[in-house]
Amino acid sequence: MRKLLSGLLACALLLGALAGCQSGGASSSKSGGQLNLYTWEGMFPPEVLEGFESETGIKINYSNYDFGETMLTKLQTAGGGEYDLVIADDYIVESVIAADLAQKLDKSKLPNFGNINPVYQGQFFDPADEYTVPYGAGVQTIVYNPETVAKPITGYADLWDPDFKDKIGMIANYRVINGMALKVLGESYNTGDLDKIQAAGDKLTELAPNVRLIKDDNLQDDLISGEIDVAIMYTSQVTLAKLSKPELEMVFPVEGIGFGVMPAFIPSKAPNAEAAYRFLEYLLRPEIGAQCFEWLGYYSTNGAADEHIAEEFQDFLTLPADFGGDTEMIENIGADAQDLHAKIWTEFKTACGQ
Repeated sequence: MRKLLSGLLACALLLGALAGCQSGGASSSKSGGQLNLYTWEGMFPPEVLEGFESETGIKINYSNYDFGETMLTKLQTAGGGEYDLVIADDYIVESVIAADLAQKLDKSKLPNFGNINPVYQGQFFDPADEYTVPYGAGVQTIVYNPETVAKPITGYADLWDPDFKDKIGMIANYRVINGMALKVLGESYNTGDLDKIQAAGDKLTELAPNVRLIKDDNLQDDLISGEIDVAIMYTSQVTLAKLSKPELEMVFPVEGIGFGVMPAFIPSKAPNAEAAYRFLEYLLRPEIGAQCFEWLGYYSTNGAADEHIAEEFQDFLTLPADFGGDTEMIENIGADAQDLHAKIWTEFKTACGQ
C-alpha cells in the first residue's frame, strides 16, 4: 500500500478537531498513554497523527511491516498482544479473526461508526462487522497513455497484444497478477483447482515479452514519464497518475476486477485498547476521514467524509456506479493452490527478466 502525497490541510485538521468535540465523538480531554499502531509505512498524513497526539495526549508509536504475513506472524508470536491497532489487507484479517487474535468491537465507544459507507461492510473477512473498521479500499485498474497506444484497451486480454512488447508495467502482487490471467480464462481469483491455476500460469508466461517493469513502489511515475505506456496499478497509484496527467485513460477490465478492503482491528490482548478506540473514533470524523483519503488516494470508506473531499478528488471516491462488470475479492485459498501461485509467480518474473 502506498500513500498519495497531497497538500497538508491544516485548516481541515482544525475543523476536524472541532467537529469531533461537537459530534458526539471521543472525548477531547487529554488522557496520555501510548498507542501502538502497526501497519504499512505512510498510511496517514503527518498532521492527522500530530493532531491526535495534541488533542488526546496519547503518543503514537508507529511500527510498519512489509507483508501481511509478516504482521500475522508477529501477532501470533505476541499472542494478540504488543499492538493496540493494526491495519492490514482483508484476507490476512480473516486469518487474524479465525485465530482469535482480534477482539470484538465495543461500538458504544465508536459513536461515529455510522459514518462508514455500508458498501465496504459485511465482507467475507468480517460478515457481521464485529471486529473491523474499514480504512480504505480499492481495485486493480489498467491505465494507459492514449497518445502512445493506438487502440483502446477494454480488458486484461488486450494486454497480450504483441504491439505492447516491452511497454507494460505492473504491480508486484502475485495473487492480483496471476488472478488477471485466471480472469482472462473465465475463472475465479480464488479457484482451488490446480489445473486451472496452472493453465493461468501458462497464459501469464505468454505475457512476459510485453512486460517492462514489475514493481510496487511509485509505478505511476513510470507511466507519467513515458517509461511505460500501460500499467496495472493500485487505486492509490491510479489516483496520483490521473491527477498528474488527466489525459491518461483508466480502464475497469471487462473480465471483472479484484476488489479489496484495508480493515483496522484491535488485537485480542492490546495493551491499550482504549487508545485504539480513541484513534478509530478520531479517524471516523468526516473532516479527518477526508484528509486521510486525500493522502492515501484509495477509495473513501467514510461516507460522511465524501462531501469534505476536494473537488479534484471527487472522481476517485469509489468504483463508478455505471461499472458493468463483476467484482470479486481475493480470498485465502488452500496451501497447495497458494504454493502453485508462488511457483508460477517466480517463473513469470524470471521470464520477464525481473
